[in-house]
Amino acid sequence: MFEIIKKQGNARRGTINTVHGKVQTPAFMNVATCGAIKGALSALDLKDVKCQIMLSNTYHLHLRPGDENVKKMGGLHKFTKWDGPILTDSGGFQVFSLAKLRNISEDGVTFNSHIDGHKIFMSPEASMQIQSNLGSTIAMAFDECVENPSPYDYTKKSAQLTARWLKRCKTEIDRLNSLDDTINKNQMLFGINQGGIYKDLRVEHMKTIADMDLSGYAIGGLAVGEETEVMYEIIDEVIPFMPKDKPRYLMGVGTPVNIIEAVHRGVDMFDCVMPSRNARHGHLFTWSGIRNIWNAKYELDESPIDEECSCPVCRNFSRAYIRHLMKAGEMLGMRLCVTHNLYFYNTLMERIREELDKDNFERFYSTYREILGNRI
Repeated sequence: MFEIIKKQGNARRGTINTVHGKVQTPAFMNVATCGAIKGALSALDLKDVKCQIMLSNTYHLHLRPGDENVKKMGGLHKFTKWDGPILTDSGGFQVFSLAKLRNISEDGVTFNSHIDGHKIFMSPEASMQIQSNLGSTIAMAFDECVENPSPYDYTKKSAQLTARWLKRCKTEIDRLNSLDDTINKNQMLFGINQGGIYKDLRVEHMKTIADMDLSGYAIGGLAVGEETEVMYEIIDEVIPFMPKDKPRYLMGVGTPVNIIEAVHRGVDMFDCVMPSRNARHGHLFTWSGIRNIWNAKYELDESPIDEECSCPVCRNFSRAYIRHLMKAGEMLGMRLCVTHNLYFYNTLMERIREELDKDNFERFYSTYREILGNRI
């Protein structure tokens, strides 16, 4: 399923082969939480921004339109018209971040919907059943994501619970993949490493789940309150214990600099709402740093957002026009900004792969880790 083409230091260049097509890694997954990119982009638009893989969310799609309805419509691929690989997040993070009231037990989690307050029970089996109904390419295991920092003893018990839940996820997805009416009988399961900011818990948990021989492994529970350097330290500790022949996914991360740093440490896959969310507020990523399109200096600026960018927005529209659209509250302004940022992120990954192919990644890393976080 996963082929490593080349390495430079810890950085890896690879290919993930799936039933819905190949993913060239390192790769960024464009976040379509409810089956659409926020900012009025459809699955068809994702082709124009060089997207390889789309990420949708189990929790949100379960609440509406309902995973059983999506199954009746033929699964997420037919429903959204996206024909490439789709990864579905298990819903674990949303349960713990959105639900005001929740009760965690060995069986699963009982919580209230953030939409209308009705009571929901989510278990490892339920998460797998929902994701099977969605028909995604990759299903994420149901886990508990704790706040950082959380007490050591609680974090240890939580990681152990997540490991037990993972075994149940694996058993259930194997059962679901064997059923006649399952949309994707080749659905893959990725496990999630937890353990908070405690290095010994992270390593212990990674060793435990690595033995389960899953299709891939993620590092979860980071970028949720800890210092950036702590995140890098955790990655450095965990990577040596992740299976070398499986994709490595850093969940919910992050800035362009975060991505370059994590690739340098051996990570293959990323997702984050940042490019689309920041774009909707006029914060745009460029090869010179971060540009705030609201600034008055762009009022009569005929230049594109980024003169080094060849996205459809930069080829056609000026900073002045986009600033006007944002100030006027026009949806087109957000759409253009989101299009640019997603194109930038996917081009960043493309550049990383090219530099790895040419054995030039270390030079690229040294140069752009100092540039891409600058505020213009």
